[in-house]
Amino acid sequence: MARPGSLSSRLLTALLAGAILCCPALVARADAPVRLELVLAVDCSSSVNRDEFHLQMEGIAGAFEDPSVLAALTNIGELGIAVSLLQWSSAGAQVKAIPWTRIASNAEAIAFAAQVRATGRVVPGGATALGNAMEAAAAWMLDNIFQGERKVIDVSGDGRSNEGGSPAFARAAANRAGITINGLAILNEEPGLARYYIAGVVGGPGAFLLTADDFEDFAVAMRRKLYFEIVGPPVVEAPQAAPPQGPLLTRLWPER
Repeated sequence: MARPGSLSSRLLTALLAGAILCCPALVARADAPVRLELVLAVDCSSSVNRDEFHLQMEGIAGAFEDPSVLAALTNIGELGIAVSLLQWSSAGAQVKAIPWTRIASNAEAIAFAAQVRATGRVVPGGATALGNAMEAAAAWMLDNIFQGERKVIDVSGDGRSNEGGSPAFARAAANRAGITINGLAILNEEPGLARYYIAGVVGGPGAFLLTADDFEDFAVAMRRKLYFEIVGPPVVEAPQAAPPQGPLLTRLWPER
């Protein structure tokens, strides 16, 4: 072992200092706790046309401006949440459309909503590779500067996986890493999609599924979904702000 003040000791110290300067995340990882890390994984496969993509993005933006969601964000305290947005379609098409963003105030939530509205479609279309999207979201979550008390991937889509890896396998791997997968199934093309999401997509502690009859209904479901993702699984405690009205949640853990 190098003696304090020795040449090798000073060299080791210099190398560590250089590594920190070159990679600030080495420091930030220990200094960025949040209540929740959330990846919003948005379906951009070919079944989603331009108008439907716009409805998804507008629904997400509107959710971050909803009074109930803003109240929930205030209630969780100054640590706030970290959010990112992933656009996905086929097995080789997963794009980080919005990088990790810390939201700890209503002003920051509204600014994030504006960023969502300004984000265009960067995945033009393709197959529906749910499993690959989930894997990409999990990898992104495990390699950022934040340390969330809860880690959640929010998957929305209007179809079953028809390319790439198994969603159930990706779910199992994410759950083992402490990541919960929640779902928002859009039923306009596949009325039975909710059953598919329950069987092979959604899972983990506190996991739940919401459904939207079509893309027009997406905004209502998204507001409710984001509220429950921020406040966490229901427990008996001090009353929370009332959630947005909308479809009932299907609880999946541990009953699934």
